[in-house]
Amino acid sequence: MPANILLVEDEPAIQELIAANLARAGHHVVRASDAETAQRIVREALPDLVLLDWMLPGASGIEFARRLRADERTRSIPIIMLTARGEEQDKVTGLETGADDYITKPFSPRELVARIKAVLRRRAPQTTEDPVELG
Repeated sequence: MPANILLVEDEPAIQELIAANLARAGHHVVRASDAETAQRIVREALPDLVLLDWMLPGASGIEFARRLRADERTRSIPIIMLTARGEEQDKVTGLETGADDYITKPFSPRELVARIKAVLRRRAPQTTEDPVELG
């Protein structure tokens, strides 16, 4: 199930590693290195999922996540925080801000792809063979 993923990461080497692994897994990756660029990208086309670093130049990943959750158009986009901030309070803050998952660096690319698949699976509309009766 290929997805359009917005990757918001300011470190070029990490951004390249993640993008290569996601492309290998069949996903289309759009990259941004700061929250302002990410906001412009989201205005143009909604991604299926946002991979978001916390510590970005300018507005933080947490601020960007709050903006996404506050906007009716973007509030249901899944967000996975991918960050070096690994303290319990950081994780709680990220999840309470609206992240659907929280992964700390360093991370396993295989685990990242598996977690993306799990988040997308939970967000996919449920289908059923049962007929729907109206009236």
